[in-house]
Amino acid sequence: MSLETVGRIKEIKETHVISDSFSKREFIITDESSQYPQIIMFQCTQDRCDLLNAFSVGQEIKILFNLRGREWESPTTGEIKVFNTLEAWRIEAKASAPQQQAPAPQIETGNADDLPF
Repeated sequence: MSLETVGRIKEIKETHVISDSFSKREFIITDESSQYPQIIMFQCTQDRCDLLNAFSVGQEIKILFNLRGREWESPTTGEIKVFNTLEAWRIEAKASAPQQQAPAPQIETGNADDLPF
């Protein structure tokens, strides 16, 4: 499932090499699109870990990501847990909206004798 969201970078973590064939890098954003800001963690994997090098804390970004889920069974208790991961595959700088300038007020310079009534 591919999704997207916008947020401000709160933290960028270092890349963790899990094995010879797998590495990941986590980052956290603050999503302020609703009344209650949400703190959300994403991860980049493999060669996408370097995507975060172009961004810094405080920057507003757009993230395109996949929602991943998997089951894990505890070897000691047999309990099954489900883990979800938000895996970013593209990150873009969010262009700040251009500030709109109010039109300059129109000032009439004519005299009272120019009125049409």
